[in-house]
Amino acid sequence: MSDADTRPKHDVVARREGALGHLTLNRPAAYNALTIDMVRTVDAALDLWEHDPQVAVLLLDGAGDKAFCAGGDIRALYEAARAGLRGPIAEFFRLEYRLNARIARFPKPIVTVMHGMTMGGGIGLGAHASHRVVTERSTLAMPEVRIGFAPDVGGTHLLARAPGELGLHLALTGGRLGPADALICGLADAHVPSERLHEIRLALARCRTAADVEAALREVATAPAPGPLAAARGWIDRCYGFDAVEDIVDALEAAPEPDARAAAAEIAGNAPTSLKVTLQALRDARLLDLEDCLDREFRVSLAITARPDFVEGVRAAVVDKDRAPRWRPVRLSDVGRRDVLRHFEPVAGGELGLGTGA
Repeated sequence: MSDADTRPKHDVVARREGALGHLTLNRPAAYNALTIDMVRTVDAALDLWEHDPQVAVLLLDGAGDKAFCAGGDIRALYEAARAGLRGPIAEFFRLEYRLNARIARFPKPIVTVMHGMTMGGGIGLGAHASHRVVTERSTLAMPEVRIGFAPDVGGTHLLARAPGELGLHLALTGGRLGPADALICGLADAHVPSERLHEIRLALARCRTAADVEAALREVATAPAPGPLAAARGWIDRCYGFDAVEDIVDALEAAPEPDARAAAAEIAGNAPTSLKVTLQALRDARLLDLEDCLDREFRVSLAITARPDFVEGVRAAVVDKDRAPRWRPVRLSDVGRRDVLRHFEPVAGGELGLGTGA
């Protein structure tokens, strides 16, 4: 892989600039949504650059000005689920989650620039890196419950470690974060104005160590405009401190804060089964490392994409765009404990096998 590998037709552009290995997700018309071939290409670049002594630092960003990565190629997963093709779904998740874990443990610094929309699989690529940058135009989210899915790509690990109950609030509502709130929640490390992003690339090409990278980011980092989450910690921590989604919704509806009642309304529109599985996953994730969380997410993702809610959720949000999903079951009270726990059962066709056995 060389400087010549920059032809626009590539969905991932890889090139070396001095000591910098630079990867750019290159599907701007699709908000840089992640395909299985893109996962393989990124992983191949990591293979090459991990052992290249001339590459000291990696940079991962997205083409265009709208998105770093809007998530996995959800339409492809939808078509596979509709057709009952379990093999391609399992292969995509297996490769993607292994890449998430590899980014987190990579022996050289990785800088990710989550400029623009960064959701789902984009969080998996961006938020596990050693140095994570957001801009004034960054919007981060894990909105999986809105399409009958559940947080994955190590999202349960990340959200479970946000202060207080902020992570659970984001997971159950599918709410979006601006740059300040991304920093508060531990999904980013530095805010850099978008007009200075080019300076990061030039500086990283001269870096040799993690300390060099940190110094380079400090040179261009600024404080972002305040976000709403810091002021909302009181009602969020109070209302989400329950172990049943029904109790959380009741607390939100009874809260005096208008934003709490708005959150209850958001949750009410999401898939009941996904909500209960997500709550269980985040509560468990507090005691697990990233690899064990990914192992459990693999089980959940295979189980939940086999349910009708996933196909229906993607239909309503992405295909027909009527925003009127018909969930089955439709009520939280109809989702029993056994219905939740079966999503975490071992996978008969082969586990992901990253962790020590969650």
